[in-house]
Amino acid sequence: MSAQENVADGSSSSGEFERERVPDHALLGSAKFWGMYAGEHTAGTEFMIGPLFLAAGASLQDLVIGLLLGNLLAVLTWRYLVTPIAMAKRFTLYYQLERIAGASMVKFYNFVNGLLFCFLAGAMVTVSATAVGVPFGIQFDVPTALLGLSNASFTVLVALVGLVIAVVAAAGYQTVARVANLSAPWMIAVFAACGLVSLMQLEATNLATLSAGDFWKAAVDYVQQRNGSQQFGFWQIVVFAWLCNGAMHFGMSDLTIFRFARHSSSGWAPSIGMFLGHYMAWIAAALLLAALIKTQPELALDGEGKVTANPGILAFQSLGWTGILCVIIAGWTTANPTIYRAGLAFQGVIPGSSRTAMTLVAGAVATLAGAFPNLSAKLLDFVGWYGTVLGPMGAVIVVDFYLLHKLNLQDEYASRKGMAFNPAVFLAWLIPVAVGVYFIRFHGLFPAYAVIPCWIGCALLYVLLCKLMQRKS
Repeated sequence: MSAQENVADGSSSSGEFERERVPDHALLGSAKFWGMYAGEHTAGTEFMIGPLFLAAGASLQDLVIGLLLGNLLAVLTWRYLVTPIAMAKRFTLYYQLERIAGASMVKFYNFVNGLLFCFLAGAMVTVSATAVGVPFGIQFDVPTALLGLSNASFTVLVALVGLVIAVVAAAGYQTVARVANLSAPWMIAVFAACGLVSLMQLEATNLATLSAGDFWKAAVDYVQQRNGSQQFGFWQIVVFAWLCNGAMHFGMSDLTIFRFARHSSSGWAPSIGMFLGHYMAWIAAALLLAALIKTQPELALDGEGKVTANPGILAFQSLGWTGILCVIIAGWTTANPTIYRAGLAFQGVIPGSSRTAMTLVAGAVATLAGAFPNLSAKLLDFVGWYGTVLGPMGAVIVVDFYLLHKLNLQDEYASRKGMAFNPAVFLAWLIPVAVGVYFIRFHGLFPAYAVIPCWIGCALLYVLLCKLMQRKS
């Protein structure tokens, strides 16, 4: 289909193909995906998440081995669960769900999906703003209330950073990927340098010192004395690393990205983000906090005397202006594709709307979320929440693609029957998520632990409800 035909029949004229298959001429080589995942997952938020492991009481051995296993599981999920379906269908997540669940059902899901992605992007905006504030002497004040604002100067910085990120994301996937490709190699090198400099500051320069881990234990003890006792065990680390991006792989959100893949080998691209980004960068960022506690502990404390991870200060104390630039750009390259996804979700709520306009709306919501610093401090819990809420819908897509025809049931049922609302999808998603949220909220379940049970429960319920509904029909 030519570009002119796209315009004539109302299909995508922007090259994004929001409501049609991606044509062969628009497919992309593997390099685009490796660059994007390196940029997206070597992120400014790593400067926030890494120190949270230390603050939560994780041991160094558990962190090193647990992150290795968890990130490997994440890569395998992307490669063997997401990529085959994305290349077979070549639809966005939102349009594919519309064909299965109906337009009305998907509008509700898209709204929730886009909103949660905006909150995630908002944390990245906050992180970048902390770095921008360092040369101007603007402090990153963390209020007591969850939805409390920081000082006025920092709030203005968040608005400016969010504006730049939203404009780049609105330019489309090609621009998002280009920015990531240019930035990723340099950012990875800076994160590695942060880890090496921190080890020198901690005087952990030989194998014996690293194995003993006394420098790590001393930092954990300092945080526990200031912030209260916490414990973050091996399996929590494994599950968090595996499922912190659960909405993107188990939840199939990255169907939207891999629909452009020319070769299945592109499905290995998340490995560069998981191992050079999440694995190396989280450990390096945690070492930054340990080094700051050893060398200048007063800079690690907030106004109430508690340890607070300020990404801008952590990076500046380690690598100076290079560290500042890394935090800014790393937050930018991660928020870009996240806001891009959120824009597509909001476009699914209003199908006739412009993707560019909806991406700018998503950027505005993300910027608003970034103005509340405490949201970024809750990242360990938040990513589990959004995986629990969004992940199970991916089970519907997997069942629809792999199982329904084998069970003599119709796939893409809403599209075949002209349904605006498929109750089988709604109930299969809502019931497991409600149970998961109940146990997280009222029984203290670690949020990431709920992702897999909710996903499996959704798959089983969807098969059962499809049998009942289609037999009755």
